[in-house]
Amino acid sequence: MWQPHYEFSSVPAVPLRMKKPYAPLIALLGLLLALSLHSAHASWNAAWTKRVKITLNTAEGGPQLAGPVDAVPVVVRLHTGNFQFLDAKPDGADLRFVAADDKTPLKHHIEKFDSVNELAIVWVQVPKVMPGAKADFVWLYFGNANAPAANDAKGSYDPAQGLVYHFGDNEKLPQDSTANANHATRSAGKPSSAGLIGTGLVLDGSGDVGVDIAPSLKAGPGGYTVAMWIKPVDAADAQLYLQQDGANSLGLQIRGGQFVAQAGSLVTPPGGKLAPATWQHVALVVKEGLTVYVNGQEVAKVAGAVAALGGQAALGKGYRGEIDELQIATVARSADWLKLAAGGQGPDQKFVGAAKAEGGAEESGPSYITILLSAVTVDGWVVIAILMVMFALSIWVMITKAAFVSRVAKDNQRFMLKFDGLINGIDPNARMIDGVLPLVSDAAAAAQPAETVYAHSQLYRLYVAGVTELQSRFDSYSKAGKPLSMSAASLSAIRASVDACVVREVQRLNNQMVVLTISIAGGPFLGLLGTVVGVMITFAAIAAAGDVNVNAIAPGIAAALVATVAGLAVAIPALFGYNYLTGRIGALTADMQVFVDELTTRIAENHAA
Repeated sequence: MWQPHYEFSSVPAVPLRMKKPYAPLIALLGLLLALSLHSAHASWNAAWTKRVKITLNTAEGGPQLAGPVDAVPVVVRLHTGNFQFLDAKPDGADLRFVAADDKTPLKHHIEKFDSVNELAIVWVQVPKVMPGAKADFVWLYFGNANAPAANDAKGSYDPAQGLVYHFGDNEKLPQDSTANANHATRSAGKPSSAGLIGTGLVLDGSGDVGVDIAPSLKAGPGGYTVAMWIKPVDAADAQLYLQQDGANSLGLQIRGGQFVAQAGSLVTPPGGKLAPATWQHVALVVKEGLTVYVNGQEVAKVAGAVAALGGQAALGKGYRGEIDELQIATVARSADWLKLAAGGQGPDQKFVGAAKAEGGAEESGPSYITILLSAVTVDGWVVIAILMVMFALSIWVMITKAAFVSRVAKDNQRFMLKFDGLINGIDPNARMIDGVLPLVSDAAAAAQPAETVYAHSQLYRLYVAGVTELQSRFDSYSKAGKPLSMSAASLSAIRASVDACVVREVQRLNNQMVVLTISIAGGPFLGLLGTVVGVMITFAAIAAAGDVNVNAIAPGIAAALVATVAGLAVAIPALFGYNYLTGRIGALTADMQVFVDELTTRIAENHAA
């Protein structure tokens, strides 16, 4: 599926004098080299059609490590900027993580996979992270519709990880993601969809989260570590973590806007600085004393003996704010381990990155249209669907109305040629009724009625309306034995009847033009609505994923702008068509007004008293 590509510079051939026994040896070595290069880059499994390179940067810009770190749980945030959700299963069951050797599967579990809003959070256990590495990576494979789920939350952590709370969306009590099942026994918190890593927990200071300290949570010879992300509302004093076992206790608290750890009479000096309304990673490490870390940096320390405790623990007592990703380990995590946690999970993390997806159609080159359309969210597609309907309607109106206007103009022209040829408005070859010509006739009218000859002529219908009114009056005058003459009032009545016909004809001309005005005015606004909503969702997803970089923001914003483009694509043709049709309709309306004046003038000249 993925084949290596090598380029060799062209070198002029130079005759070499070589003994023949060396030629087969060199050919064999070349073949072995080619095979080794090919096998080293073979893909993991051909059933998975897509893959993404997940880079791990501990060089410039990333967490600076003093040495290698083993068994690190790494959070991978997937969004529209780095992942093609349409090519994966809706629940992410086909996700697979493979080491850089493209052979070794890695344990992972999905904390959240939202294919509708295109946001996912996955935890992967990386066997070893090396310091100063810019080229370290793991492969993320997907695109296998038949793949079974491989979610392994219990295997994603090492045996020393005693408890992990992700604070899921539908958890009444926080649930432990490790194999130890150290679930919370009580919780006064409420879930927050805007947590640092997916869903977080909000505490209002009136309650806490309770945990029973089972044997799997009791500190051993290797020490003890409590780590969490916090986002306090203010700098008020609070107990972030308090574990009590009889008269003994272990705690981490906020005091005077700084962090203090205590174990019995052993107390660290205040260290670090609390930043209200900002996510901070806080860790307490117990081994030969107490050490407090903030954002991966040591801020307070005191040496001394600390007893291993059981009992119960309370999280967030008196604390007002959000908490996310609580982890308790029965070993003392190293400073480098905590640097990776702080530097790889935070909102401005630069440890984990993702390259462009490989495989399938994407191998042939980038398709920007495909990238944009695949990143459009559901709300954007709803707006685009409405705009597509508006576009189809406006095109149909423009085509049908242009054809109608052309037929009207053509029949009007043919009618006027006949009308202008009449002497005083009378065709001597037409059938006369009391000296009045009811219909215009021509050579074609001998074979078919004038209504068919001038079927689309508005001027013909005006002529018929005027002559019909005129003849009705002549008929009444003839029966009454009155002279055939028209008064000024009768002429005004005839003109009023013709003017009413003009109004009806103008209405016919402007019929359905409102569709174009709606498309012109409403199309851009609908597109803007889709863009604004898309931008809001993009920023909300980025905030939820905690991955703030141009690759995360750009695709979502670009996809949101597709709705605006669609709105303009509806409005611009409709605007041109509307202006063209309005000009044609205006000309036909002016022709009708001129014809009314000409018709009434001829009637007045020939039949007025």
